[in-house]
Amino acid sequence: MIHTNKRGNWFEITVPEEWEKHTLETLFKEVWKAPKKLVHTFRMEKSVLLNGQVPDWTLPLRKNERLSLELFTDEEPTFIPEYLDVEVIHEDDHLIVFNKPAGMDTHPNEDGQTGTLANAAAFHMQASGETNRPRHIHRLDRDTTGAVLFAKNPLIAAILDKMLEERSIKRTYVALADGIIRQKKGTIDKPIGRDRHHATRRRVSATGQKAVTHFKVLEKLNQKNLSLLQCSLDTGRTHQIRVHFSAIGHPLAGDKLYGGSDTFYRQALHAVKMEFIHPFTQEKIICHAPFIDEEPIFINIDPYEI
Repeated sequence: MIHTNKRGNWFEITVPEEWEKHTLETLFKEVWKAPKKLVHTFRMEKSVLLNGQVPDWTLPLRKNERLSLELFTDEEPTFIPEYLDVEVIHEDDHLIVFNKPAGMDTHPNEDGQTGTLANAAAFHMQASGETNRPRHIHRLDRDTTGAVLFAKNPLIAAILDKMLEERSIKRTYVALADGIIRQKKGTIDKPIGRDRHHATRRRVSATGQKAVTHFKVLEKLNQKNLSLLQCSLDTGRTHQIRVHFSAIGHPLAGDKLYGGSDTFYRQALHAVKMEFIHPFTQEKIICHAPFIDEEPIFINIDPYEI
């Protein structure tokens, strides 16, 4: 664990021993993998201090030095703040994980749109006296529930974006698919592209983007003709799990867009767990998202055991 502290607009980090092999330049470039443009802005605006002084970015860091980053600044809001009843499942000074309900977009798709998770995030931060704007790191489909990660400042947003790209943020889903899947576990490796005959639908396509879904069957619900699945993704394509299981003849129950049964009012898909190492504190963050459907879809399964 790295010792950190928030003081007004500044975030302070006590330099750990393992950073002694780095300069400020290599810390931002190699450890945090921050974009060059953002690092340049930090340098020009003198938003990085070492022991209270403007530093030489080329000198090696020393254990117990005090690194200060001006992260908590006023930003123009991107989303209209709006109170919505959404559960927070993890939060610190830099990031927040919500448990998104069904029927809610992750972010506005047009100017002035409200009712989205991003609107709720903006209200939540404003109500807490935070003046940064929230940035979603990934999305869930409107009718998929579960854990969604937001960043609270530009630096952590850039770092988390890179972590997501490099698959160091692990997301686990549970789903109910139509039919009984006989194999205990498997991998679906099928590229996904747009369906030119439908505005929102995706399809398996030889010319699509690479898409890999790993799954294991947790339970075969023979009486209901459903398979309870645990899924993880190597890629994050739009509708990936929904498209992949439809492609192998087992669309998600309730997923009318991809040929699923009308067993449920929505596709039976829930982002149940998120795991990553916090880039500033090196703390392992594990978030579980409880099931929140008013009419239960996932029964007799404990999300905290996934």
